[in-house]
Amino acid sequence: MEQPQLKVNTMKDSKLLNYLKDVLHQIPADWLNLTTHRLDIYEERLAKTQFLEQFESLFNERTTATSALSELPTAFDYIRLGHPLSSVLEWGIAHLNNLQAEQVITFSSQTIPVMAVLRKNLLDKKNTQILHTGKLPEAFDTDILHNVYGYNFDVKRIDKLEDIVDFDGSTVFISKEQSIGTVELVPNIDFYISVYDHLGSILLINGEQNNDYISAIQHVRRRETIAMTPANCFSALKLLVGEEPLDNKVSELDKNRADVVNSIQKITATNSKALLGSSGLSVQYAIMIGLVDHALENHQGKAVKIIVPPNCYGGTNDQARRVAACIDNVDVMDLPVDGDHNMVQSIDMILDEVAKQDAVPYIIAEIPTNPRVEVPDLEKLRDVLSQERKTANEDTAIDPVFILDQTFCPNVQFLSQDGILSSIRTISYVSGSKFPSGGKCTAGYCVSNEKAASLLAKIDLHLRLCDNEATPLQVAILAEQLPSMNERIIEAYKNTREFVIFIKETLPTAKINFVSEELAKEGFTPSVFSLDLPTKGDTEEERETYKRALNSKLINLMINKIPNESKYCVSYGQLKGCYWTIPATSTQGTTKEGDKDYIVRVSLSANMDLDLHKKVFKEFVDQI
Repeated sequence: MEQPQLKVNTMKDSKLLNYLKDVLHQIPADWLNLTTHRLDIYEERLAKTQFLEQFESLFNERTTATSALSELPTAFDYIRLGHPLSSVLEWGIAHLNNLQAEQVITFSSQTIPVMAVLRKNLLDKKNTQILHTGKLPEAFDTDILHNVYGYNFDVKRIDKLEDIVDFDGSTVFISKEQSIGTVELVPNIDFYISVYDHLGSILLINGEQNNDYISAIQHVRRRETIAMTPANCFSALKLLVGEEPLDNKVSELDKNRADVVNSIQKITATNSKALLGSSGLSVQYAIMIGLVDHALENHQGKAVKIIVPPNCYGGTNDQARRVAACIDNVDVMDLPVDGDHNMVQSIDMILDEVAKQDAVPYIIAEIPTNPRVEVPDLEKLRDVLSQERKTANEDTAIDPVFILDQTFCPNVQFLSQDGILSSIRTISYVSGSKFPSGGKCTAGYCVSNEKAASLLAKIDLHLRLCDNEATPLQVAILAEQLPSMNERIIEAYKNTREFVIFIKETLPTAKINFVSEELAKEGFTPSVFSLDLPTKGDTEEERETYKRALNSKLINLMINKIPNESKYCVSYGQLKGCYWTIPATSTQGTTKEGDKDYIVRVSLSANMDLDLHKKVFKEFVDQI
């Protein structure tokens, strides 16, 4: 990569850059190497702002000690959304350009920041012009963005910024940059997007009149892509202060990718092409848009129904509704799957309804379910999904595509030639921040069975268009971690089973959701379970209040007593330790209140002091 040269114009700029240079030599290792940070020092309503306020205090005091940086409150609850290094990079660039930190947003993708503006303007019925002086990002495809995503915009090439004239709408300027730092923000530019080979992009929001775009753009980054990765932010900051960037494994990409694909095919028992995305949600977004594109091409004029559990992971739920909000003829239908609802019966009823409408059914489901960790009767599921149905006119209905999130059990071979779902068009995807990488990166992947193989081309197309493919370093991490994944899954399951048995013996009045030993023998060996603690009170409100307080008491005790292993964290499948969360306040953040689960979700790793965790849990029981 050619070394960008930064123009430093003032003493203020020089002080800032010298401070950042010192910070880069003192950063905590976790800032660079973890996918989920400490949530014991995180307040969601103050995401990023609290971190930056205290970081700015350190800047004013010229403090760069690693110990001081380590005590800064966590910037975001999950690294996919943003993290300390992305926040510092955005803060530094904002200072150099006389902007507020929230007006600078980094992306791993070069195209998604443009699409974020287009999405808001679509919903606001506002015009957009996209201007550029050089080439547009290679992945940018105007026809598909018009015809599939429904975005309205014009693209113009200009020779110089002075050529920009007033426009009734938003003006987006895209520039392929060689320097990181100051840019020429002329008044006629609303959004300045700098794109960088191998790093991603940096979006600058110009003018107070555009501040209402900030949260909308941040939400696109939260749901359809990821922030610029920690390693790439670190390299960008290095370039900003005039130092050599990290070697982020760009040169080894082909070999590492081949190793990853080989591992995935071996784990899944498929010959499928394996698509590697920057995160599980990046992959899921490509699946959704790719299937919508396939329906537009092959089932013209027919409605598309995305069928999704209302209480599943909030990102899945929210993303489906966001897709439906933007594209005509796409709707979301709720699929009750666990607790008092039976997934098979729910699918049967919904597919009958979709068939009568002569619509295109795409079903998203987690197996085991999250957070109740339930597995449906798979033979009945297969029969329901493969049943031929009739439209209202007695024509043969379109068969469903089953989109399976098997992040909890990525080792189960659903898609093999003799797998339980071999007769149904099925696509499986996994969040890579869990077991595949052991918590070292967010990259995810998807594969299909033979029946759905023809769908992968469209999914691949949109993964590339969104520039949401896994970064070279992410691929390298997967290449290193995937070969040991199944072994780690088994060992983590053993710890989880032993802990579940202990809890049942120690607190028999608690309700535990975990797979049966019979299901485990069939290969379902998750390392996560949910815990519904016993409660008391005269009214339902009193009982719920008591239980929620008890949830927090348990989690806080485990974290305080075992700070080196027990973490308050939304993740699982990590290489070491034990992770605790309450789905209703973490993974189900955007789920409707009535569908949220105020229970404790616990996930264990293969490497932890299980006896100590049992001891502290016994202390908790003795206190209630």
